[in-house]
Amino acid sequence: MSQAEKLSVIGEWTDATNLQKFYINGEWIEPISKEILSVINPATGEELAKVASANAQDAERAIHAARSAFDKGQWRTMSAHERANMLMELAAKIEEHQEELAEIETANNGKTLREAQADVAEAAKTFRYYAGLATKPSGETFETDEPLVSRVVREPIGVCGQIIPWNYPLLMAAWKLAPALAAGNTCILKPSELTPLTAIRLFELIDEIDFPKGVVNLINGTGPDAGQPLVTSSLVDKIAFTGGTVTGKRIMKEAVGNLKKVSLELGGKSPNIIFADADYENALDYAAFAIFNNSGQVCSAGSRLLVERKIYDRFTSDLAEATKKIRVGNGADPSSQMGPVISKQHMEKIERYIAVGKQEKATLLCGGRRLLDQGREYGYFIEPTIFIDVDPQATIAREEIFGPVLCVIPFDTEEEALEIANDSPYGLAAGIFTSNTAKAERMAKYIRAGVTWINTYEQNLVEGPWGGYKESGIGRELGTYGFDEYTEVKQIINTLKVEPTGWFAD
Repeated sequence: MSQAEKLSVIGEWTDATNLQKFYINGEWIEPISKEILSVINPATGEELAKVASANAQDAERAIHAARSAFDKGQWRTMSAHERANMLMELAAKIEEHQEELAEIETANNGKTLREAQADVAEAAKTFRYYAGLATKPSGETFETDEPLVSRVVREPIGVCGQIIPWNYPLLMAAWKLAPALAAGNTCILKPSELTPLTAIRLFELIDEIDFPKGVVNLINGTGPDAGQPLVTSSLVDKIAFTGGTVTGKRIMKEAVGNLKKVSLELGGKSPNIIFADADYENALDYAAFAIFNNSGQVCSAGSRLLVERKIYDRFTSDLAEATKKIRVGNGADPSSQMGPVISKQHMEKIERYIAVGKQEKATLLCGGRRLLDQGREYGYFIEPTIFIDVDPQATIAREEIFGPVLCVIPFDTEEEALEIANDSPYGLAAGIFTSNTAKAERMAKYIRAGVTWINTYEQNLVEGPWGGYKESGIGRELGTYGFDEYTEVKQIINTLKVEPTGWFAD
């Protein structure tokens, strides 16, 4: 199959040769590196495309382009309305190409087409939201002793290196680029080497808009080769990273050279707490959705299900029956409800965790196997898996598996549920299901998590902050909080009475 034929499977591309290039300084340019990445469809194990892989020299070219565009270009001095108009235009282009982008996302990531379509819509919404926010009032003034007056303004940080993961490739690009550009920064985006295709297509759309040269740059490649130069460069003012906690800690250490700003959205082992008085059917539905959506490859997945003992046996039995009915298959098939996991390597990691769960004497209620029938033999499909009677200190209850594996833990009292929920190095998200409003508010107050849902789960808002406590990260994305992460705060003090101090006069 030729390259053009491969690309026809995942959508209409304007120029297939861009797969072998990087977008730097407003142009698609040939890489210095000769390394090539093979991009795989996780549903079939087949190669979708070959993509150029950057080295440190390629990264430096992108860094210098972004640095020059910020220090000497027109983007920083361009009016907020002009920047907003460009972001609105990009949002419109994303919507215009939404079906194509969704098909590419499904083929490259494996998620169901329905999930991919929702991601594309949310990406457009994110660019539109920050376009609106760019023109809204910001800053403050305050009274002080005359003749001094003071005002506080927010200014762009500068050059931003943005490293995004493979589980939400297009949406994470939007989460990073939209607020940074709205605030007046210049950007270098590095997508995951596993899922670069929607980022490449996004930058083809960006290239159709009159962004000044060097404002938005794209390099593909691995973390060590393409990402690390962004982290260590003294010309980069901020690193924004979404991914694993181990990598996030490494980035913090390596970013100290010029004390660059760092924001990290990292892992989670989120508790989803079901009280006996919850709306039963609603809680049952969300218990499955919270862990099996996107094949469990979600940082905020409700991977620890805490169920009150009064309903524990009935709830776990009904959940297992519902889970067994989930249709697992190629995301491009409209009948599929859950797709494959991202790669063979990741699938094997999940299988090792399932084996550990069995060794630790947790009860495997359902799932636990790789699926090798009905056309799934070449893809990376794992059954939706549930372990019950899991010790809260067990490995599978402590470590992030990042796959369709649920650990169910019983509890008796509100206090016990809270103790189990908070006994984790992570603190990204939590769910509470109860019909008792006072109980819900008590739990929400004391759970140490950056996002807490009550009687729902994974309902995210671009208008509100996203981020976690403890080892789940630093800083916040989305909302005005996400915008602020890309700004520096400056105080400007003026005097209404221009005269010498006389401090050293005779």
